[in-house]
Amino acid sequence: MRIGIEINGVLRDTIGKFKQLYEKHLIEKSELLNDTNEKTYELTFSADTEDVLDMVESVSSSPFEYKFLSEVNSLDLMNHFSFQSKEELYSFMYEEYTMELFGHAPSTETLTFNYLNDFYLNFREENDIIIFSDEIGKSKPSSLFFLSKFGCLIEKIFFYSNQTKNTIWGNIDILLTSNPDLLLNYPSEKILVKFETSYNKNIKSDYTIQSLSEFDSLINKLK
Repeated sequence: MRIGIEINGVLRDTIGKFKQLYEKHLIEKSELLNDTNEKTYELTFSADTEDVLDMVESVSSSPFEYKFLSEVNSLDLMNHFSFQSKEELYSFMYEEYTMELFGHAPSTETLTFNYLNDFYLNFREENDIIIFSDEIGKSKPSSLFFLSKFGCLIEKIFFYSNQTKNTIWGNIDILLTSNPDLLLNYPSEKILVKFETSYNKNIKSDYTIQSLSEFDSLINKLK
């Protein structure tokens, strides 16, 4: 069998790291700016009236407020974190903090890669095991760094995007994923195993695990 294992949500706590970076780089900076704007300024009226009005408007104008909107129960991050636009969200993830997010995120469990490497050693002779990940641009080398940092032994890595995700199905028979879109849309002849997270709890699946340590026994049952 050809067995695929996804990085995001299964191996890497991408959402947890995103929350941490969002709070540090956007919320805290936004609060600091708000505190600065709330200070009292003494204005002298020796200047031109229009200049004074411009100064008052500049001081009193409220900056955009970055804040958590709701618990993350979907992968549409615009619904859960305030951004001024989708372009700003994209820039935050794939331009400004790409390595911090995709390279330095923690694993989903303390022993994730112990479980993964044990799985690989136990099943590699009779199965083709592949790492899958939804990546864009610089997140690809960042994800390779993430895998190497944790000592991943699996040789085959397959990156896909929204445009190429349908090519996944020609390469696997069983996919372990947390991605709601893949869990809801897949060929009937394929087997999907849900790795349960906060953003896919409400999606029904024939097979569900909550720890990578459970994957061995499930694969043995599916043989």
